[in-house]
Amino acid sequence: MSIGLLVHPLSPHIPPASSPSASTAGNHHQRILSLAETCSDMSQLKQLHAFTLRTTYPEEPATLFLYGKILQLSSSFSDVNYAFRVFDSIENHSSFMWNTLIRACAHDVSRKEEAFMLYRKMLERGESSPDKHTFPFVLKACAYIFGFSEGKQVHCQIVKHGFGGDVYVNNGLIHLYGSCGCLDLARKVFDEMPERSLVSWNSMIDALVRFGEYDSALQLFREMQRSFEPDGYTMQSVLSACAGLGSLSLGTWAHAFLLRKYDVDVAMDVLVKNSLIEMYCKCGSLRMAEQVFQGMQKRDLASWNAMILGFATHGRAEEAMNFFDRMVDKRENVRPNSVTFVGLLIACNHRGFVNKGRQYFDMMVRDYCIEPALEHYGCIVDLIARAGYITEAIDMVMSMPMKPDAVIWRSLLDACCKKGDSVELSEEIARNIIGTKEDNESSNGNCSGAYVLLSRVYASASRWNDVGIVRKLMSEHGIRKEPGCSSIEINGISHEFFAGDTSHPQTKQIYQQLKVIDDRLRSIGYLPDRSQAPLVDATNDGSKEYSLRLHSERLAIAFGLINLPPQTPIRIFKNLRVCNDCHEVTKLISKVFNTEIIVRDRVRFHHFKDGSCSCLDYW
Repeated sequence: MSIGLLVHPLSPHIPPASSPSASTAGNHHQRILSLAETCSDMSQLKQLHAFTLRTTYPEEPATLFLYGKILQLSSSFSDVNYAFRVFDSIENHSSFMWNTLIRACAHDVSRKEEAFMLYRKMLERGESSPDKHTFPFVLKACAYIFGFSEGKQVHCQIVKHGFGGDVYVNNGLIHLYGSCGCLDLARKVFDEMPERSLVSWNSMIDALVRFGEYDSALQLFREMQRSFEPDGYTMQSVLSACAGLGSLSLGTWAHAFLLRKYDVDVAMDVLVKNSLIEMYCKCGSLRMAEQVFQGMQKRDLASWNAMILGFATHGRAEEAMNFFDRMVDKRENVRPNSVTFVGLLIACNHRGFVNKGRQYFDMMVRDYCIEPALEHYGCIVDLIARAGYITEAIDMVMSMPMKPDAVIWRSLLDACCKKGDSVELSEEIARNIIGTKEDNESSNGNCSGAYVLLSRVYASASRWNDVGIVRKLMSEHGIRKEPGCSSIEINGISHEFFAGDTSHPQTKQIYQQLKVIDDRLRSIGYLPDRSQAPLVDATNDGSKEYSLRLHSERLAIAFGLINLPPQTPIRIFKNLRVCNDCHEVTKLISKVFNTEIIVRDRVRFHHFKDGSCSCLDYW
């Protein structure tokens, strides 16, 4: 674009001999505006800016409008620094100019905080008042930086300026409060909105999913369908809710709904299919996840990470590593990130591949210059400790550049417990967990697990007085052992069972089925592992065996055998790790009753079939 040949340039410092007529000036501004519409890069825009400076009067309203357009274009070309220079060269700024710069900062990852600072400066200068376009940009920036305090201030300004009923502004408030974890405030804004858009519903559903309120999110989705047709963003949240609930039937329905209703663009197609992969992996159907992945025309890093993490949590370490090799080869040429290596380390952990785990940890730092985060240290420490290298694991914890959290200490204690290491070492590690401030501020959490593991160490050493002391301490501090809870979905309805549960309408049939299971297992020589029963110095082995029978996953399996057609896979979701005895029993049930049982516990999936488990008894 050769601007200099179109109009004879005037000196920026010497005004024209005679002022042009209004019509001539108007035509000139219109021509510059037309040229602005054809700008395709910053080089052309800078030429246009220079031309505007030389040939227009800065005090004219039409010139200010042109500066606003130049400011907008420089922001759209992602040159925020130039946008700031243009902005600073203007004496009187319109709301449009402020909004343009605030928006540019809100969209720039490194300038989110500047968006809020610009808004404050806008109020201080008082050149122009914020409008309904100002607040969504400011709120977006506050949400990104989790600026709850700043967001509350903006909310007050919204009410003060009379925009409390604006749908776009309220959408921004819902997103802000949802991002900051203030679900009650997000819901209050949503409930009080005089009108809602599809974005309003999407923002509220997404906030509920982020907060783990999956059932409420799906209920809101059903309400939304009375007024709006869901879009790709809606379905992403719905799929995340299905993944959180482990609801394969609902997730499959959502997949069918997408296939029936949508022909989305490529970018949204990738996002939705990534959500499908994650949902199928978390619901225990790796086969369907692979089908979605293989059918994708375009994939991004998140697609590969979802599959690697899926294989990892299902204990299929070799497939996870093969996918990584495919991802980084010359054909795909996708550069891994920190999440990729979390997946690889989890895969190694679930199969006990210590050397391979060490290699990936070193590769992450050496080849990809990724700074190890707490999650990476947690994985590698757990891997090394569970393989029996307790001293090496402790040395790694001591050399970490950040303070280890309770989860890492608990991994060490768990490994010490399983490997029968010294009571003194276990006591020292337990003190670190119990003394971790972050854990004490949470309800129970890993702290309860530490007490339970320590009591198990004492029980293994027959130090029953110490077991009693640990239990007394738990009672005095109000710390309760997290109760085991297992859920099973049948015909789209989720049924929850706690250990020893008698509240289900089919309790009588469930306990009758448990008796059938016990009789069948004893007939093939099963003997219970009483070490997994409550840790008390009791000689009544019968009571210990009875407590094992009532573990939550056994109730759920019995319920599944009663209510599902023969040889239909039974899918169980449990909040705690599977104990040794239940693991052995579930293997035997899969063989005796000729049924596949899939159990997702707190850390991984177990696929039981024909008397064996996919974890190869290493978990």
